Amino acid sequence: MPAYDYECRSCGHRFTAKQRMDEEPLSTCPECGGSLHRLISAGTGVIMRGSGSGSGGGATRCGLDSPCCGRDQPCDVPPCE
Repeated sequence: MPAYDYECRSCGHRFTAKQRMDEEPLSTCPECGGSLHRLISAGTGVIMRGSGSGSGGGATRCGLDSPCCGRDQPCDVPPCE
């Protein structure tokens, strides 16, 4: 389950909440009842390669050796956004 960072617009309280991806973002600060906004973080992407012949196995960062965002070619600067 992903973890999302929030910050209160009123009191500045910051916290992390684990939520399902299909859940609506939280809107009320648990400290003061003020309005929240979800913070954007860098995150990471990992692609696991299959163990077929010649692949070498292991993991690679998003976009270095293969596209992860539906493009035909790997991204110039991973992780692609």
